[in-house]
Amino acid sequence: MNTDPPSADQARRISIFCADWPVTTARIEAGLSDDAPIAVVTANHVVACSHAARAQGVRRGLRRREAQGRCPDLAILVRDESAEARTFEPVVAALEAIAPGVEITRPGLAAIGVRGPTRYFGGETGVLHALSRGVRGIPALGGADLLIGIADGSFAAEQAARRGVIVDPGGSPDFLNDLPIETLDPSGASPLIDLLRRLGIRTLGGFAALPARDVLARFGPTGTWAHRQAGGRDDRPLSARRPPVEFAVTLDLEPPVDRVDTITFSARGIAEEFVTDLAAHGLACTCLELQALSENGEETVRRWRHAGVLSTVDVLDRVRWQLEGWLSGAHRPTGGITRVRLVPIEAVPTGAHQGALWGGSGDEDERAARALARVQTLLGHGSVLAPVLDGGRDPGQRTRLVPWGDEPLPLRSPEQPWPGQLPAPAPSVLLDPPRPAQLLDSGRRPVRVTERGAMPGTPALFAMGGDTPVAVTSWAGPWPVDERWWSPEAARRVVRCQIVDVRGRAYLVTGTMPTDDQPPRWQVDAVYD
Repeated sequence: MNTDPPSADQARRISIFCADWPVTTARIEAGLSDDAPIAVVTANHVVACSHAARAQGVRRGLRRREAQGRCPDLAILVRDESAEARTFEPVVAALEAIAPGVEITRPGLAAIGVRGPTRYFGGETGVLHALSRGVRGIPALGGADLLIGIADGSFAAEQAARRGVIVDPGGSPDFLNDLPIETLDPSGASPLIDLLRRLGIRTLGGFAALPARDVLARFGPTGTWAHRQAGGRDDRPLSARRPPVEFAVTLDLEPPVDRVDTITFSARGIAEEFVTDLAAHGLACTCLELQALSENGEETVRRWRHAGVLSTVDVLDRVRWQLEGWLSGAHRPTGGITRVRLVPIEAVPTGAHQGALWGGSGDEDERAARALARVQTLLGHGSVLAPVLDGGRDPGQRTRLVPWGDEPLPLRSPEQPWPGQLPAPAPSVLLDPPRPAQLLDSGRRPVRVTERGAMPGTPALFAMGGDTPVAVTSWAGPWPVDERWWSPEAARRVVRCQIVDVRGRAYLVTGTMPTDDQPPRWQVDAVYD
């Protein structure tokens, strides 16, 4: 079994599981009794069945005719997923009254984070008692069994809820160890599960014991994700429900106002209402949409993201910055402002935002964030850029700039294997654009590159641009790259070398492959510090 400890930031979760929820919903809709043998079917196959039906041999996956043959008095009901979601909503509402930020996996299965509620209820036991009281007697349950489980990670918490157990912190890998491999996909339709069974892997622990690198090479990203779940290393953050629309606040101005300071002063009340209403529900806003409307129908709409959570002062700053940019810009409105509206786009449970490594964000960080937001308001969304680590083979491909405040998500996963990727260490300075270079052999001739990406000659002299060549003390490579040969517009055939000159300076040098007896062209892509 994989014995890696869980990550320090892997959050504990409480999962709430309603067994046979499609059966419960269909039974309530049809008005049948709790002990009736029921099977819910889709496309003529059983997708769920009641306890009474299972006692007579009915199982998921059976064809309708075979299920009726095993249980002649079986009630066959068609699945209605809309009714399942509608019936489950009162349960979710009861959970949100206790712990805001409910993640719904599907009707009948939901989860909440432990961190916030335990502070209020005095521990996990207090949260469990509050949840039990909150859902007790809900008519929507209709006598269905509701199970609660606690564990580290979403997958382990779901399995704990299915069994009604509480897993100690750090104990998710041991809890999952002996569960059957089919636990990863109870439907049995996954080709990965079928392949693992044919390979002799019967338990989650047996799968988790395989090296992660080998799993990625053999089963791809899907297998890697399943491998992390099997080992109890599912550290996916909780994805809570989007805040309801009633958290939006509106300021109507009569008569219209064309002064930014007057509007900002008037907006203080709705900014405080915006923040306090969310806080009363245990939420804090990380991204808001600010809408402003003029008396002649012109409108400005912009979304503002904060590195932490938005306070009243932060909201007012963004109101002022956006209106200053609009009222003083080239496309300023022809009349005064009549309405300002704040709409929460993303929110997190109160306390979910983590501070900086050494004691939280300081005043300098806050002032810098406000200055950047102000520049972005005046000069445009793309005027302030922040780097994001991306996937690729070259340092230039592995760095991408995104507008400040946008979600820093990579276009290509940097964790995936990239054959031909430049070996460590990475250069510290990227040249944009790259600078021409001279790479000469001992006869002061340009170093040649063969069609197979080899260098018959040894680099002896190097210079950047038109500088005087100096001696090369060491070098590594070449590493050939033949990319996108199927696309003439994007194809690239180059070799890369690492060069250290007599002055102790190190460079990443790229040379083109020869074409039509043309010598290679060398350039400096990056510099090592």
